[in-house]
Amino acid sequence: MVRDGIYYALAFTAAGALVSYLAGPWFALPLFLVGAFCAYFFRDPERLAPAGNVAVSPADGKVVAVVEESGAEGRRTRVSIFLNIFDVHVNRMPISGVITDVKYSKGKFLVASREEASEQNEQNTITVRGDGTTVIFKQIAGLIARRIVFTRKKGEFVQAGERVGLIKFGSRVDVIFGPEWQMAVTPGMRVSAGSSILAHRGDRVETLKMVSAPLDLEEGLLCQT
Repeated sequence: MVRDGIYYALAFTAAGALVSYLAGPWFALPLFLVGAFCAYFFRDPERLAPAGNVAVSPADGKVVAVVEESGAEGRRTRVSIFLNIFDVHVNRMPISGVITDVKYSKGKFLVASREEASEQNEQNTITVRGDGTTVIFKQIAGLIARRIVFTRKKGEFVQAGERVGLIKFGSRVDVIFGPEWQMAVTPGMRVSAGSSILAHRGDRVETLKMVSAPLDLEEGLLCQT
C-alpha cells in the first residue's frame, strides 16, 4: 500500500473509533467505510515488466483514445488512459531511460475521460529518453483528483515499469510516441501499469529483418551445395 493510503485509512479509522465511543457504532460506520476504501484505493500490487523493445502502460485503466498528432516534432501518436476511482493509481515508467524534463502546468479540473482534458487540465509532463527514442507521458488531474505526485527528478535513470508517482483519485495519463513506435492497443482496452504493452519499436523490427535476410540467403546456398 502507498504510504499516503496508510495515513488516510488510519485517520478515518481513528475518527470512526471516536465517533463510535461518543455516539455509537452506527454513526461511525461511514467513517470506517471511507477508511477501508482508502486502504483499497492506495493499494500498490507488484508488477513484472515484459522484456523486449516495448513500452508498457504507466497506469491502470481504460484506453480512451489512440490519436495521431502532428507538430514541430513531426508525427506522433498519443495514447490516453482514463483511471476511475477503482483503478490502481500508482504510476510507472513506460520505458527505460533518463528523465530529461519534468514540467508542471496548472489548469482546469475537467472530467478526465473528456478529450479536452489532455490539454486543458492541470498536469505534470515527463520526458524520458533511452535506447535512441524519446517518450513523453503526462499525469493529468481530473474532476476529483486534485493532487499529482511525482517522486523522481530530472537526470535520473529509471527502468521500464518502475514506480514514479501517483495521481490521487479519478485521473488520466497520456503517453506520446514518435513514428518509430507501433501501437499495440486500441480504444476500449483495459491496461495494467508496468505490465501491459502499449507499443512496440517498429524500427527495431525492420532492423532485425534486414539482419536476418543475408543469413537466410547463405543458408539457402549451403543447402544447394
